[in-house]
Amino acid sequence: MDVDNDEQAPDQRHTPVLLDRVAELLAPALHDRPAVYVDATLGMGGHAAALLAAHPRLTVVGLDRDPQALELAGDRLSAHSDRLHRVHARYDRIDEALEQTGVGPADGILFDLGVSSLQLDETARGFSYSRDADLDMRMDPTTGPTAADVLNSYSATELRRILREYGEERFAGPIAKAIVRNREKKPFVRSAELVEMLYGVVPAASRRTGGHPAKRTFQALRIEVNGELDSLRDALPAALDALAPGGRIVVLSYHSLEDRMTKRALTERTRSRTPVDLPVELPGHGPEFRLLTRGSETASDEETAANPRAAPVRLRAAERIADTSTGTDGVAP
Repeated sequence: MDVDNDEQAPDQRHTPVLLDRVAELLAPALHDRPAVYVDATLGMGGHAAALLAAHPRLTVVGLDRDPQALELAGDRLSAHSDRLHRVHARYDRIDEALEQTGVGPADGILFDLGVSSLQLDETARGFSYSRDADLDMRMDPTTGPTAADVLNSYSATELRRILREYGEERFAGPIAKAIVRNREKKPFVRSAELVEMLYGVVPAASRRTGGHPAKRTFQALRIEVNGELDSLRDALPAALDALAPGGRIVVLSYHSLEDRMTKRALTERTRSRTPVDLPVELPGHGPEFRLLTRGSETASDEETAANPRAAPVRLRAAERIADTSTGTDGVAP
């Protein structure tokens, strides 16, 4: 996820979240050799640009489902075009992307999850509740149902489920009922219509402490429209499998659902599969990965002040162990 500064040119105004920490964690796997880095969420290419500059022998495979992002990233990274492979795909197709480009396995992988600044700042995409636009919210605008399709076709039960699960919305039930009631009079088309309805449903007392009344509903719709959690559920194991021994993965999450899913995926691979009653590690049953962070890391106060979109970030990282028959579970030094 990038921060946007409207006073700068489009190819200069996107500041990657936790750039220095990401670069530090990936450097041991990429430094001074012909390494392969997979940017599973290429976006505007901010992280990729820094890593390409720091590692002259690095090859980057950048995935993004948004064709506009791929085009802009290509412009931003044009000086390194001979070391860049852009792939129009969701991040659950990492294995296919590596096979397609013929450069695998991966030595470093980054997931920078959530909606990008490019998508938030393009009013016509409909991701933002602060500006009126068509209710689209597709990260890949060339395919799939829109947010309006979800609002106008899902049952109240389905709407309540996605609001509760994906938006962690306390008022999921009343909001779902209001959506169904309102669409019977007029189908939802524009974001301002939905925001106005939400102001009438979410109690004022909750708005004073829980932020904008549309925040959680818009998050839930975006996740549903783009199948984000289903994709991530498949993508994390695929990414871990795609790493070479000594390879490292870094995941930046922006809400608790993503972070919990990431934590589970990494924890499963750092556990021994040897029965607990055996005194020695069975060959091939040791931990496959070791954690590089203790819990999740957050952005500093300084970075959050400069880039408010870094405020919710949670970073987790792990390294693939070369020999899975030995080693112990835990955090790497």
